[in-house]
Amino acid sequence: MSILVNKDTRVLVQGLTGKTGTFHTEQALAYYGTKMVGGVHPKKGGETWRSGLDSAAELPIFATVAEGKEKTGANASVIYVPPAGAAAAIIEAIEAEIPLIVCITEGIPVMDMVHVKAKLEKSKSRLIGPNCPGVLTPEECKIGIMPGNIFRKGSVGVVSRSGTLTYEAVFQTTNEGLGQSTAVGIGGDPVKGTEFIDVLEMFLADDQTESIIMIGEIGGSAEEDAAQFILDEAKRGRKKPMAGFIAGRTAPKGRTMGHAGAVISGGKGGAESKIEAMERAGIKVSPSPARLGKTLVEAIRG
Repeated sequence: MSILVNKDTRVLVQGLTGKTGTFHTEQALAYYGTKMVGGVHPKKGGETWRSGLDSAAELPIFATVAEGKEKTGANASVIYVPPAGAAAAIIEAIEAEIPLIVCITEGIPVMDMVHVKAKLEKSKSRLIGPNCPGVLTPEECKIGIMPGNIFRKGSVGVVSRSGTLTYEAVFQTTNEGLGQSTAVGIGGDPVKGTEFIDVLEMFLADDQTESIIMIGEIGGSAEEDAAQFILDEAKRGRKKPMAGFIAGRTAPKGRTMGHAGAVISGGKGGAESKIEAMERAGIKVSPSPARLGKTLVEAIRG
């Protein structure tokens, strides 16, 4: 199996007609025929989007997400809407009961996301992001901006707050001959739809995922919480080999660095506290991003 997306996932694009939406939709269509089924634009409903790369590639544009879902059977949405309108786009997808919503947009105001989070908690939808690279299941489905050429179908589940380090983990596990089951970039914003624990739960339950890489950053307590979750699950007999990495270890003390989520307070959020928590949970922590693949191989070998 895989998690979140597969060859049967049908994707609507909110923000398809913009430059970013067009580029990444063309890349997705070229990636093993990811099923991009339509776009959404409130003023362009009834029009047709055509790819500049493939003259045969065209998608219908719908005025609303609800209409697009009804006409195409879409079960996922990807959002490339600019920051000012992105929260409204997420809420529209939630109200249309789209099961999986992936928001790539960076720079959404925190209070907008607080409102989204409240809507999300009472809904049937799962949000990945915002400010994330998306989700990719190798040779099946690409939603977002991850470079598909570095992926190889395999057994490693990758979950990360950092987009570029997601790619690093994928590239290295491909080079080690392990490949990936699914890679999930959850994003680095302080208020987001899906956290480490949510994805780790899915990876632990997934038969195809035989080992896991978790990449965190300074700020917040999500990594410590995830480490406690892994420790508790291991005590129940549910365990898989894991490697991890925390970005920001060399950040100057007292200075906010990186993503909006990189806020350190209350004795949590620093690199050392996160690393200690991960090691206590049995996660083998890589000394640098350049050794993520080899560190996971060491964890697998025990």
